[in-house]
Amino acid sequence: MGFDLDMTLIDGRPGIQAAWDEVSARTGVNIDSVAAVRQLGPPLAVEAERWFPPEQVPAVVELFRSIYAQTALVGTVALPGAAQALSAVREHGGRILVVTAKLARFAREQLTHFGLHVDLVAGEVFGVAKGEVLRSNGASIYVGDHVADIEASRAGACISVGVPTGSFSAEQLRSAGADVVVDNLVAFAEWLRGRSMVL
Repeated sequence: MGFDLDMTLIDGRPGIQAAWDEVSARTGVNIDSVAAVRQLGPPLAVEAERWFPPEQVPAVVELFRSIYAQTALVGTVALPGAAQALSAVREHGGRILVVTAKLARFAREQLTHFGLHVDLVAGEVFGVAKGEVLRSNGASIYVGDHVADIEASRAGACISVGVPTGSFSAEQLRSAGADVVVDNLVAFAEWLRGRSMVL
């Protein structure tokens, strides 16, 4: 079973915002870090393209990552119900896959910090590309906060579960085609425990 990371299992916005603020200070480019974390989901390079010309994006991505290595845990919290959601998957005999646009090493660090034990982390994938990872690992359900996570579920032939804990509302997730929308991961754990299935 698959989960997105940022704004699904964890809220890492403070650390990401701090990294963008430092990138801004070092480059002299005025970056609106609040706007940068408003819709987390797409790859880092996509966000960098909003503030820098194309030829500078690769270097900015590397700079951001070097800074984020120090800020990844700054203010980061596990979202309510994250541990319960993973436990509910285990109760069904399921394996847990985290599929995220973030670098896998940062994702692993954050998951380990919060004691969120998963079987596999796939990083640097977004949207339909996540679907390929889900399909190749036999995932049956994918949980995410972004409309692109719904696209990923479709591409991976998974049941899509939306959680409106990020920038998209429950109605937006439903309109994007989510099979199920729950308020949060606590509600997701209850929903999963009420299902008779083997993951």
